[in-house]
Amino acid sequence: MTTAILSALPEEQSGLVDSLQQARRVTHAGRAFWEGELHGKPVVLALSGIGKVAAATTATVLAERFRVARIVFTGVAGGVGEGVRVGDVVVARDYVQHDMDASPLFARWQVPGYPGVRLPCDSALSAHLSGAVGACLESAGVDFHVNPEGRLPRLHEGLVASGDRFVTCAQVSRALREPLVAAGHDVLAVEMEGAAVAQVCLDYGVPFAAVRTISDRADDDAHVDFPLFIQTVASRYADHIVRHLLKLL
Repeated sequence: MTTAILSALPEEQSGLVDSLQQARRVTHAGRAFWEGELHGKPVVLALSGIGKVAAATTATVLAERFRVARIVFTGVAGGVGEGVRVGDVVVARDYVQHDMDASPLFARWQVPGYPGVRLPCDSALSAHLSGAVGACLESAGVDFHVNPEGRLPRLHEGLVASGDRFVTCAQVSRALREPLVAAGHDVLAVEMEGAAVAQVCLDYGVPFAAVRTISDRADDDAHVDFPLFIQTVASRYADHIVRHLLKLL
């Protein structure tokens, strides 16, 4: 049973590609896919591309051509929830498309044709992923990001929002989060791909889980924090979390 490991940016997956055994590169739909083994388990590594459409295309190829048993997304996100800090890790329980609005025909944020506003992740796979993050955070040999207050990273589980916008302004972040929270959707983080992958996986019946490391607070400093974090932290997090996850599968 093959596991697909999906990331948005090359920096988030470079360490995994380097560790891949019996690697074979396959090109399809203008994308490169790497088949092989990680820690004794068959995997396909792929870059989703940035944004919902690119991510949906990649997820569809993984389901249709590679017939993967599950898809796991690793990457970064902007933290918008209370207490979600740079360096923390969020495991998505469900997703919402924050830029979807087909009202008044449908409820705000609801994707037409789906039963509710939230697109759920697979509960069993998400539980394994949370377990992998927990084991990783407790690992003494891992050099994790420590914030300026000296606080070690924490695991959060809950709602993540996706949309075709890189949020780099505190005002935009508040405008995105506050209506969701008022409607009972307490969003923890914001990114650009996960909800699209969740939607495709629901269509194909493929279990999906996602982990996002918080690279910035989706505020006025996001454009400064994001590139540095991607280069120095994100890949290391992904390596350790995926290794722990594959041991649980």
